Amino acid sequence: MTSDDAHKNPIVQIRGLSKAYRDERHVLTVLDHVDLDIAAGQLFVLLGSSGSGKSTLLNLISGIDHPDGGQIAIDGTDITTLSDYDRTIFRRDHVGIVFQFFNLLPTLTVLENITLPHELRGISRRRSVHAARALLARVGLADRADDFPDRLSGGEQQRVAIARALVHEPLLVLADEPTGNLDEETGKSILKLLLELTRDAGKTLIMATHDPTIVPLADCVYRVHHGKLLMESQCAEQTVEQ
Repeated sequence: MTSDDAHKNPIVQIRGLSKAYRDERHVLTVLDHVDLDIAAGQLFVLLGSSGSGKSTLLNLISGIDHPDGGQIAIDGTDITTLSDYDRTIFRRDHVGIVFQFFNLLPTLTVLENITLPHELRGISRRRSVHAARALLARVGLADRADDFPDRLSGGEQQRVAIARALVHEPLLVLADEPTGNLDEETGKSILKLLLELTRDAGKTLIMATHDPTIVPLADCVYRVHHGKLLMESQCAEQTVEQ
C-alpha cells in the first residue's frame, strides 16, 4: 500500500464520535462529534492532560467501550454496529493493547502470558510458543520465559506486555500511557523498543500520553481538549508495504 492509498483508505476512520459520562447531577462531555482518520503504519499520538479523554478514545477504538453517537471503522469494519460479543472477538483478533499498569496475569508465566492471545484464537501450542519465544528474544527476555510476573521489574513486565500485544500480529496496537508507571530512563528504553517493534512489523501504533517528548518521533500528533481533537503537527505520510 502506498502512502496515497493509506490516506484515501485510512485504517481507522472516525466520524461524529461522541461520548459523555453522567451522574445524577452532571453530564461530562468527553468527546464531542470527533472526526479523525489514521493512516496505516503511522505512530499516531494523542496528547492531553489526565482526564482529557485520551483513554476514552482508545477504549472506543478498541471496542472496550461504546460511544453515545458516531462511527468507528477499522480496516473497513464499523465496530460501532457490532454486538458486545462481536466487538470482543474483533478486539481479540485485530487489536493489541499495551496498558500503563502492564495487566499481566500473575498466575501465568511470562511465556504463558504472551501465548494467551494465540490460545484464545485456537492457534496451536507449537506455533504460539514459537512466536512468543521469538518476541521474547526481541525484547531481551529470552531467559525469563518460565518466570512469573512478580519476579520481573516494571520495565521487564512492560516488555512482556509489548510482546503480548504484538504476538497475534494485530491491525492496530494501542498504547495507553505505556511509560507512565516507569522511571524516566526505563520509560525511554520501553518507548524505543515499542516504536522499533511496531515499525519493523509495519503496524499502526496509536499512543495516548501526556509526555510531549514523544512528539518528535510521531507521524501525527493531536491534542484532546474540551471534547475536541486539535492537530498539533501536520501529519506525515507513511509508506507501508502490505
